[in-house]
Order: sequence, then C-alpha cells, then structure tokens
Amino acid sequence: MKILILNGPNLNLLGKRDPSKYGNQTLDKINNKLRALAAQKDVSLVFFQSNCEGALIDLIQNDTTRNDISGVIINPGALVRYGYSLRQALIDLGKPVMEVHMSDIDKTGISKSVNVLEDIRIGQVKGMKEDSYFVGLQKLIEHIRLKGQK
Repeated sequence: MKILILNGPNLNLLGKRDPSKYGNQTLDKINNKLRALAAQKDVSLVFFQSNCEGALIDLIQNDTTRNDISGVIINPGALVRYGYSLRQALIDLGKPVMEVHMSDIDKTGISKSVNVLEDIRIGQVKGMKEDSYFVGLQKLIEHIRLKGQK
C-alpha cells in the first residue's frame, strides 16, 4: 500500500509559525515520524508540499500517482475554503481522502462554513497539532484495508 501525503500553502513553515496553533515540529520532522509509523504497518508514503494549488493538482493528475497510490492524506491549508480545482482533482482521482488540520479549522480563518472537501473525504482529523497526521494516517490505513484495497 502506498499513500500520498499532500500539504498545501504555508505548511512549509511549520515549526516557525504560531506554535500555539500548529506546534513546534517542522514538516520534515512530521514526515519522518509518519514514515516510521507507516513502516510499522507495511505502508510506504509519498510526500509533497506546495504553496500553489496547481502544483498539487498536477501531482494528483500524474499517471504514476493515479496508478500507484491507494489513498491520500491532505492538509490543504487555506485551500480547504476555496480550492475547488483541488477538490475536482481529488474526485477524479477516485481514491479515499483523509483531511487533516493541525489547528481546529472551525475556530480559525474565514468562511468557516465552507469546506470544499466535506462531502468527498472519508474523514477529518483536526486540532491535534502534529498528531492530526498520525491519527489520520491510522484511520486511512484502516479504511483502505477494510475495503480490501492494496
């Protein structure tokens, strides 16, 4: 099983921006911990971060990505409020999507009533800082294995 971990805008600054909301772990440290957790579960991970919605979409639409992965964990950052093109790319991918956020997005940001992933994801984990990724990964793996996917 191979899972794509997508990180949207500003997540490259983890560990430097507002530790009270996002913790003090860098994205690289989180990715290393995710890699270790995945290895225990016989799962491989592919990581990608971009501040550009188009770059995320290009990766999702890449034939290798489409054929090789079993699911996606995405922290879309602010794209969760207006990333309709990203939403469509994830729909077209046809793989299970787990949405994660380090902060509680229902208490921060603008347009709190809009979540472009709400009806296409299998679940959401939020407000647990870096642990949101670990819980999200475990839930996605369980979902994929329950559905009998590779």
